[in-house]
Amino acid sequence: MKKIFILLSFSLLIFSCADFLDEEPRSSITTGQYFVKPQHAQSVVNSLYRIGAPTFQHASGAYSGSRAMIGGYLSNFFDNSYKGQEIFVNYAQTLTMDPVNFSGTIDGIWNDCYAAIGRANTAIKYIPTTANMTDAEKNKLLAEAKFFRAYNYFWLVKFFGKVPLVTDPYESLNELYVKRAEIKQVYDLIVKDLKEASEQGGLANKPMPENGFRISKGSVDMLLADVYLTMSGFPLNENRFADAATTAKSIINSGSYSLIQHGATPETSAYNVMRTSDNTKEYLYVYEYAAGISDASWLPIYCYPVQAQGWGIFKYAITNNAYQPLPHLLAVYQPEDYRIQEKQFFHTSLTRNGQTWTYPHSPYLWHMDNALFEVGSAGAVKDITVYRYAEVLLIAAEAIAKSGGSIDEAAGYLAQVRQRAFPSKTVAEVKAELTGLAADAFVKEVWKERIREFPLEFKIWGDIQRTRQIAVTSASNPGTVNFVNVIGYTNVWGATYQEKNLLFPLSSNEINRNPELDQNPF
Repeated sequence: MKKIFILLSFSLLIFSCADFLDEEPRSSITTGQYFVKPQHAQSVVNSLYRIGAPTFQHASGAYSGSRAMIGGYLSNFFDNSYKGQEIFVNYAQTLTMDPVNFSGTIDGIWNDCYAAIGRANTAIKYIPTTANMTDAEKNKLLAEAKFFRAYNYFWLVKFFGKVPLVTDPYESLNELYVKRAEIKQVYDLIVKDLKEASEQGGLANKPMPENGFRISKGSVDMLLADVYLTMSGFPLNENRFADAATTAKSIINSGSYSLIQHGATPETSAYNVMRTSDNTKEYLYVYEYAAGISDASWLPIYCYPVQAQGWGIFKYAITNNAYQPLPHLLAVYQPEDYRIQEKQFFHTSLTRNGQTWTYPHSPYLWHMDNALFEVGSAGAVKDITVYRYAEVLLIAAEAIAKSGGSIDEAAGYLAQVRQRAFPSKTVAEVKAELTGLAADAFVKEVWKERIREFPLEFKIWGDIQRTRQIAVTSASNPGTVNFVNVIGYTNVWGATYQEKNLLFPLSSNEINRNPELDQNPF
């Protein structure tokens, strides 16, 4: 597997002393002079793979989980066994986040995204002037930079709503204080960046693992389809369903992507391939791990409860179910759904050295045997998948139905994902169960499938935000799912959602630093 070598220090990324001392004294070097060789442009774009929003699914701590998990805590469906220590989890679950008590969490999100955006802005401005590069080489790097600028703004606008829109490098103190732009303006830039990256980048249209683990046209179009779907819902409510459908179908019709298929045993199921393999045609965008660059850190320990550390079998010093699925999340699955079977997405028991332990449902998608039992480090074992082909199919299904298209066509896309979870049926049989539904009922079937298919890929809070609907399940009748308005709904922690809870407040630290900022309700 070809890996991307990415260094993190910006100063080391874009120049060395030997490169530039012959050009001009360091005290008078401008940003533009950093891009005097192709390697400088390549390095700064490479760095975008490892900063800002791409890192939000990375497990950077044993106790706190990843930043993407915050949405799961807000959603009412996940818990963290160390929330007594990681108090931000409690604030999220009880909907008591404010600019002070949540400042540490949101400062990290805000600062890291804008650091990445600043670097992308620099790349976008100066790559066109870099010497000794062909236009094709420049266009590919520009496309990657625009992808990452869009991706960071997408996370920011979903977290905070209106945010400062910065499109130039930070090269003057006059550019420090920027007002928040309207949500529509932020999305317009995101769409512009992604369309240019898709149409002008000359990117290969293939799964990311087949593209040297670099952003491909499929990565860009996947993000664009997600953006269009999100724009079509709250708070923007700009009907872009037809655009989402067209973009998703362009990925489907390319023929370059496909769902992972089941092997002959439960251990070789499609869902276990997701757990163990980095190289499949289903992956459109992944956060890559590689020895010497970045490792999976604490992800494997999230597969076991806290008390498991005392079993004396793990190489890690701690275990913590930092993203524990709660019973009402698990009830979204019918009992025969393959995804809820033991050691597929979740697990409840371990047998090792002649002893068996049982525990509540815990994530299995991040389970890495070698890391847990042999080396105590995830190393370069398994990448985190951000976007899969399954999501392309579900976006196409929802967007077609919402834009007045053929339910028969939409049902064909949904059926492909659902049939994989019910392998005793054929795709045609599953499709037949869906084709007669009215558009609204069909869309709710897609929403159910998104919860079932991506429970550990951090999609659930974004869906609640854009639909303003929350899933209600039945302990006595698993698989039965109803959707109700999230505003006014009381969660399992006894907190009632208000509209203000759908966005984060801005940190008091950021408000104090930038007098041009106004605050979200909290």
